[in-house]
Amino acid sequence: MNDASDSPSPTQPSDVSPDEAREALGTVRAEVAKAVVGQDAAVSGLLVALLSRGHVLMEGVPGVAKTLLVRSLAAALDVESRRVQFTPDLMPGDITGSMVIEGGSAAGGHELSFREGPVFTNLLLADEINRTPPKTQSALLEAMEEGQVSADGRTRPLPRPFLVAATQNPVEYEGTYPLPEAQLDRFLLKVHLPLPERDQELAIVRRHADGFDPRDIRDAGVTTVAGPAHVEAGIRATGQVRVSDEVAGYIVDLARATRQAPSLSLGVSPRGATALLRSARAWAWLNGRDFVTPDDVKALAHASLAHRLALRPEAELEGVDVGQVLATALGSVPVPR
Repeated sequence: MNDASDSPSPTQPSDVSPDEAREALGTVRAEVAKAVVGQDAAVSGLLVALLSRGHVLMEGVPGVAKTLLVRSLAAALDVESRRVQFTPDLMPGDITGSMVIEGGSAAGGHELSFREGPVFTNLLLADEINRTPPKTQSALLEAMEEGQVSADGRTRPLPRPFLVAATQNPVEYEGTYPLPEAQLDRFLLKVHLPLPERDQELAIVRRHADGFDPRDIRDAGVTTVAGPAHVEAGIRATGQVRVSDEVAGYIVDLARATRQAPSLSLGVSPRGATALLRSARAWAWLNGRDFVTPDDVKALAHASLAHRLALRPEAELEGVDVGQVLATALGSVPVPR
């Protein structure tokens, strides 16, 4: 079932400066926090992905506000959002759209036309993406990589900005279809939504006691503080963030270190290295800099790279964790000045 944002669409500024865009997008965090408590890292990840034209895989146990987070972000950005509940019987056309036969014409005939699927939106919430078969999962590949959908010999561009925020639960593996490496590699970031700390959980319960309704974002006080024009201005500014040869070399050496890790059967590909570069650029710009530092790279390394790594079977049996392997790789690569 699709869940379209019902927020109004005020006129967006036609020419937004980089500083205006950064200020507006920075305010988005505060607006989302009015509805979602304690998931600042996930909000930052979604903003980084938007600025990098990437996509996010969100993992967390049921009830940690994954859906509420995306809906709140859409409301704060004044963009359209839709939700698709992935199930074993979902078909590719249910996501991308399909050709349908329209009613008879004046001459008594029928004609085929393309009916857009829910992917034609700005923020697509792909809920429990690992509960649908690989054939349907792969229907998102072209949309995520190319920003378009091909059907009936034609390519149809998707709206901009476009972000797929897919969710999966780290439990209940029975009846699921683990995402293949090719699909995982299309996600710029994988972010974990942890269970809240006690004070955060207390704040959540108090909000509900005071009448908070997660189905009504506007009633929670979330207002529109940015729009597509601010996102596009941010994307352009992010593309101008400088990356020195030393920092670029640091990213490459880090990717190569994962390929040499004895516990891994699959290290970071060149696509993964460029994903880390894009993420670090966006993070640097959001923090007010026009150049990338090694600290930016380290800050985004786990979210950008961990889901691209595959452990050897014997390492899994020994209880080795992908995060530990990546941390070892980070520690083994000299950090440039």
